[in-house]
Parts: sequence; structure tokens; C-alpha cells
Amino acid sequence: MKLFTVKEINSLLNGELIGNCSDNIYAPEQIENAVKGNITFIGNSKYARLWEKSNASIAIVYDGIKIIPGEGKAFIKVKNPDLAMAVLLEAFEPEAPFFETDIHVTAVIHKSVKLGKGCKIGANSFIGKNVVLGDDVIIYPNVSIFDNTTIGNKTIIWSGTVIRERSVIGSHCIFHTNVSIGADGFGYRPSEKGLTKIIHIGNVVIGNAVEIGANSCVDRGKFSSTILGDGCKIDNLVQIGHNSVLGKCCIMAGSSGLAGSVTLGDGVIIGGSASIKDHVTIHSGAKVGAGSGVIADVPAGKTVVGYPACDSREKMKQWVALRKLGRN
Repeated sequence: MKLFTVKEINSLLNGELIGNCSDNIYAPEQIENAVKGNITFIGNSKYARLWEKSNASIAIVYDGIKIIPGEGKAFIKVKNPDLAMAVLLEAFEPEAPFFETDIHVTAVIHKSVKLGKGCKIGANSFIGKNVVLGDDVIIYPNVSIFDNTTIGNKTIIWSGTVIRERSVIGSHCIFHTNVSIGADGFGYRPSEKGLTKIIHIGNVVIGNAVEIGANSCVDRGKFSSTILGDGCKIDNLVQIGHNSVLGKCCIMAGSSGLAGSVTLGDGVIIGGSASIKDHVTIHSGAKVGAGSGVIADVPAGKTVVGYPACDSREKMKQWVALRKLGRN
């Protein structure tokens, strides 16, 4: 168990300590469930009313909220509680699963594989011909990495993930359980014999510091590459179709999907369960609301919602008009 004093946590967060609490802090917790020895979080004023009944010893508090901690308790006031909580959770992060040996005896590794310094490969993993792993790559049990794939330094790949041949993966990436990289794109054409499969001979190229959630899929390109830029964050159960190109630091929430040849600029945000039609471009800084269906290009910085998606303000006017019709 990790224990911190209040002063140690305040030093870590570089906040303003208010109040006096001598408790050792052993875990963060939600304000409703917190007990003595827990630190909690008050990010906005609607949660401030819960503090009076909370048993937490200490709270991270947005510095614009005007409340006092009370006897024997303390606040750490900060300008950005979300970022402060991220720092705190990193301090309390449990140890990663233990590797008894760096390379498990049951791992199947082709003789041509190039392993960087400090790589760890778990039980029953398969590493194919001419794969290159950078330094400190961690591969948990039951991962398959096929031929001619390159993976950069300090990338972490969790169990069940399959990385198909010729993929190029950057450094400091995280692929969660059962991610699929480089499967065939979804391409068929009617013919006299039924549906003719369109072979996809491209690959997947993923930048640095990309995180992909559990059970998400990134299909290979038909001719060239499906590309995810540096810093992209992909939630669970996301589909990225063949030849799609994502710029830097894009976010896709759970169950959203891109059809083939979609282009996202830098910093695009796709809400949960949103669907993007093939060959659409969503320009930098644009946002797509949850559950929306995008069938046309979206200008830079624009927010679109609805099905089919349109400008958020225009959609709100439509919804208001429909409500008024319902009352008549």
C-alpha cells in the first residue's frame, strides 16, 4: 500500500494547502464513497454540497469554489483539478503485472526478430519473421505480431492483441486487450459469382504516444496505409476503416466508427457511437456529437450533431421547431 502525507501530496500537485489534516492518505475515492485516509475531488460547485457529509480526509478543489475544509480536514486548491487528479492517480498507480522472466519459455520468436534492450515477452506470444522491437517494449501473454512489423521504444501491448504483417508502430504506444491492427479492409464488389473480395495489400502506420482501447480495430489500407497520427486516443470498440488518415491528437470515443478513406485533421473529437461516411474529411479542431452520422465534410472548428449531422446551432433550432409542432 502506498501512503502519502498531505504535505507530500500538495508538493506533488503544487497547489495551495488549506486546513490541517494529519491523516496519511492511502487512496483516492469518489466523494460519496470516501472514508478517512482517502483523498477526493471537487471539480465544480455542484459537488461542493457533498463535502459536508463526506468522510474523506482531503480534497483536490478547483480554486474558484468558495468552501472551507472543516476541522481535521484539508483542501488542496488548484487551477485545473482534472490535471491535478491525473498526476495524483499516477502516483497511486499499482504495480504492473509481474514478469518472472523477461522472455517466457513458451513464447515463439522467429530467429530473425530484432529485440531491443529490456524487452519483455509473455507466455504463448508469437513474434514473426523480421519483426523489430525497440527498447523496453512490453508484450503481455497471448499476443501475435506478424512478419515485418516494426514497434518503437516503450510501447505496451496487452493480451489478445493481434498486429498483422507490415505494420509500423511508434514509441510509447499502449494497445489494450484484444486490439486488432492491420486486418483486411471491408471491401467486396458484386460479380457473376457473387461477392468478389477486394484484396487489401497496404498496411497500418501508427505514430508515437497513441493509445487504443480494448476490442478496437484498425484495418489495413487497400493500396497504401491507414494512418494514426501522434497522440491519438482511441476508446474501446472503435472501428477505423481502411485508408483512413487521422491527424495528431484526435480522440474517438467508444463504439464510434470511420468508414474507408475518412480523413481527420489535427485535434478532431468524435463522440461515442458516431458514424462517419466513407471519403469524408473532418477538418482540424472539429467536433462530432455522440450518436451523430456524418455524411459530408465538416469545416475546421465546427461542431456537428444529429443524424444526419449538421451544425450544432442549426440542429438545436430544428429540434425546437419540432417540439413546437408537437404542441400544436
